[in-house]
Amino acid sequence: MRPASGASAEHVLVGDLGGDPRWQEALAGVDIVVHLAARAHILNDPPANASLYARANALGTSNLAQQAAAAGVRQFVFLSSVKVNGEATTLRAFTSQDEPQPRDAYGVSKWQGEQFAMAIGQQSGMRVAIIRSPLIYGSGVKANFFRLMRWVDEEKPLPFGAVKNRRSLVSVWNLCDLILRVVAGPTPAVGAWMVSDGRDLSTPELVRLLAAAMGRRARLFSIPVGMLRFLAAAAAQRAQLARLCGSLVVDISSTHAELGWSPPLSVEEGLARTARWYLSEAKNA
Repeated sequence: MRPASGASAEHVLVGDLGGDPRWQEALAGVDIVVHLAARAHILNDPPANASLYARANALGTSNLAQQAAAAGVRQFVFLSSVKVNGEATTLRAFTSQDEPQPRDAYGVSKWQGEQFAMAIGQQSGMRVAIIRSPLIYGSGVKANFFRLMRWVDEEKPLPFGAVKNRRSLVSVWNLCDLILRVVAGPTPAVGAWMVSDGRDLSTPELVRLLAAAMGRRARLFSIPVGMLRFLAAAAAQRAQLARLCGSLVVDISSTHAELGWSPPLSVEEGLARTARWYLSEAKNA
């Protein structure tokens, strides 16, 4: 981030994150780096692509952090993922102090990126903050969340009425607010923190809230979860069903205690903003 001098933004093209980009021009005179770029998790990505995650998310982060430290950057913020912790929660929510247990190439690459960034920070004195995020939604959301919005918009009957899971989400607005607290808060931020909207939802609750935000009927009916799993396995859709029926919850109590941060936007308002974007810009695009 450069010192504010108006509402303009400067764009610098550096090339492939997974290659060997030179960041010197982009980093000149910069105090704070917020690193959001990544090769994103792709469902059913073939194992042969595992090295692409490592190149972009681990080595790419290391390269940027090294050049940032050399350029005199004083704070480096790395957007990581709850997938560093694992794929699902059972008895309790994930915290940033838990032993990492990434299960796929994406999660492993994010964990490696965290380690690289923290080590460079310790060696150089650059402050490094890690934010582990669950699913992020908001204007521009894609993939499964966008698909669910389309189903709700079309009032499709959805067989999730019997699902009793809990999942943490975070709106892009709450995530940005936490990033601002990390870089402009009253105390230097060094460490790792979880982020969420502060309210965990079941899949039926999410469907109902989206329907209310879009002015649609929530057409939920109940099929036993065991039968849903059987049908998903037969259709090779286990991973997609896990995201709709499984639980993945994060604990943001240490984020609140250590950074003095609470999500300013309610789940209802975050979903309402997302619904307005979808209805005005995305549904017919």
